[in-house]
Amino acid sequence: MLLSVIIPTINEEQKISATVGSIVNGAEKVEVVVVDGGSCDKTVAAAKEAGAKVVQTEAGRARQLNLGADNAKGEILLFLHADTQLPHGFYDLVCQAMARDDIAVGAFGLALDSTQKKLALIAWAANLRSRILGLAYGDQGLFMRAAVFKELGGYPDLLVMEDFAFIRKAKNRGRILTLNASVITSARRWRHLGVIRTTCINQLMVLGFLLGLPDKFLAKLYGVGKQT
Repeated sequence: MLLSVIIPTINEEQKISATVGSIVNGAEKVEVVVVDGGSCDKTVAAAKEAGAKVVQTEAGRARQLNLGADNAKGEILLFLHADTQLPHGFYDLVCQAMARDDIAVGAFGLALDSTQKKLALIAWAANLRSRILGLAYGDQGLFMRAAVFKELGGYPDLLVMEDFAFIRKAKNRGRILTLNASVITSARRWRHLGVIRTTCINQLMVLGFLLGLPDKFLAKLYGVGKQT
């Protein structure tokens, strides 16, 4: 089966070449669709040079992810952050998971590119949450059949928390599976804001979403538009 990896970007010149290159060189039946939201650096050129198909639109991760899905040809879609590296053998792992009818959405385990014990604990807690509660987030790499993605209506048109909202809806469709193999995601936001502050913001985002706080307020709280 063809696997389409969809990557939203804004000013990811320093990360995108390595991310796309590792995917293109890691499996044959894979296409990479980079959806750029208006980068002012060399992200677009770097993505094309690395072997990705590039689509350009206005900024907004949900919008970018949905547009990427519209332009993807694969039977399976994998949504990946630009600063995240897939594990070795990701193609076979994804296809094996998607062969199971009871699985609505799959995700990888989470590992952060840091040796700090605090961040290792954060990753451990995220994996525990993902496996026990079925709440996988976008930084783990989410994958599903294209037909299921379409059936669920794609990502909701939100400024933030689109992955959280999507997974909650997907849980009504089937099981959310978290693989043992982990992606390696950049800890740059944790380093930039600090572990305690980032953790507090993340938990406030979830609480605020569940309480129905305005999307624009949550986006401002998270710092959408700020490069971290």
